[in-house]
Amino acid sequence: MKLLLVFCHPDPDSYGAALRDTAVQTLQAAGHDLRQIDLYAEGFDPVFTRAEKQTYLTDTARNIEGVAAHVEALRWAEGWVVIYPTWFYGAPAMLKGWLERVWLPGVSFRIATAKQRTIGGELGNIRLFVGITTSGSPWWWLKVIGDPGRSLFMKGLRPLYAKGCRMKWLQLFNMNHVTAQDRDRFLARLRQTLGSLPK
Repeated sequence: MKLLLVFCHPDPDSYGAALRDTAVQTLQAAGHDLRQIDLYAEGFDPVFTRAEKQTYLTDTARNIEGVAAHVEALRWAEGWVVIYPTWFYGAPAMLKGWLERVWLPGVSFRIATAKQRTIGGELGNIRLFVGITTSGSPWWWLKVIGDPGRSLFMKGLRPLYAKGCRMKWLQLFNMNHVTAQDRDRFLARLRQTLGSLPK
């Protein structure tokens, strides 16, 4: 399967980077065609500018031109994997900015046709999504507040994908207090999950 892996973490020596490395090794060993985007390493600009807002609906092609390589990678993929740390209950600003600047009208969705209608999906090529994250909070607290990060990726974006798109979510909770054994177990879970993905 053609998979796009998007990684978002500022520290190349972090546990997040270990998750990314494990994911890359596992997916390549399984025979997937893998492309990678490391947002911090490439210095992606997450700021959605005034100019982009002014052309958001009237001249989408201009906005696409500014992030053309990312749009092409998203359209190329049959599935995508995101790896990031949960900060303030959601995606880091860098990753949120990537969604705002790359997942444009005509790329990932169609504007709703009327009031009370939802957007339509444009990513029918995506038939697999895997979210991988860590969080300082325990699972029960995230459940209490509605787990906005997971909701965004597992519910909010799902209508944009192919019908029947497979969705998987892996999250290591209590990150500030986990042991080395906890981290190793999560890496093993990651290898098992990614190693069994459909081709």
